[in-house]
Amino acid sequence: MNIRPLADRVLIKPAPAEEKTVGGIIIPDSAKEKPLKGEVVAVGNGTKDEEMVVKPGDQVLYGKYAGTEIELEGDKFLIMRQSDILAII
Repeated sequence: MNIRPLADRVLIKPAPAEEKTVGGIIIPDSAKEKPLKGEVVAVGNGTKDEEMVVKPGDQVLYGKYAGTEIELEGDKFLIMRQSDILAII
């Protein structure tokens, strides 16, 4: 995969949703909560006003509705602005 985000954007691979059971009932994929953490795969060069703080390999937390979902080579990724990232773990 050869994707390079532009400006202050970041490409993130979300962590897999946790498997939870409630009293022996398995919750289907459609009802699982969207993960709020992931690993930074690629970063842009930043802008003149915003220096890039995150780097590939960082584990990050981001907002529930942050970013745009994309699918590449069968894997799901999020692309978002660095300002949508809440913290580096």
